[in-house]
Amino acid sequence: MDDSYFNVGGDGRLTLIPGRQGLRQILYFREPGNYQFRKADYPWLARVLVVAQGAGGGAAGARSNAGGLVAQPGGAGGGYSEALIPVAALGATETIVVGAGGAAGGATTDGGSGGNSSFGGLCSANGGGGGSAVMTSGTAPTSFSGTPGAFAGVGDYVQGGGAGGGAIRLSAGEGQSGAGGESRLGHGGYQRASTGAGGAPRGNGAGAAGALARDGDSTNGAPGANGIVIVQLWG
Repeated sequence: MDDSYFNVGGDGRLTLIPGRQGLRQILYFREPGNYQFRKADYPWLARVLVVAQGAGGGAAGARSNAGGLVAQPGGAGGGYSEALIPVAALGATETIVVGAGGAAGGATTDGGSGGNSSFGGLCSANGGGGGSAVMTSGTAPTSFSGTPGAFAGVGDYVQGGGAGGGAIRLSAGEGQSGAGGESRLGHGGYQRASTGAGGAPRGNGAGAAGALARDGDSTNGAPGANGIVIVQLWG
């Protein structure tokens, strides 16, 4: 018998030593919404390692006049948090929240902000801000700043999200929208130099790129990526 992991009780029964079993299960919460984690469902549980990724921001669309050009900034990436939590610090039930990606903006409206992701009050990651519809149609060179990344949240290790890229117009026919902000678990959408919605993000928590329109074109924006919560169960 390996006494590093097993123990023989006074009644002769062979039992596992709590906290020595290592990683036993991983739970993935991918769809936006609320979930319940009950520690009584895992009587062998010694601790959990929680990863929370906030959702990314959506981006604005663009509408130009004939002979003009509009380019918009990208949405920001969501923050990321980790927390190692002993079972004694867990409530009987902890609420898990998975943030939804920010909504795509209309042709003249801002993109929505991404939702926060969390595990009770012990680990949380903020969602990224949506890209604004700041540029109006025109021909003169102009530029607009990007969208600040999400602030860091709560946990043992916390990290803010990446900023959405700024937008630039060089002339009536040339310009570039802003790229979507990066996240720890995703990549931001690619920027546009021709008419269309900005690129969609990949993975979890990244922002959408801004849209571009020229010479009377009109297009909606793109949505940000959903967040995710991952719970490792250690025995």
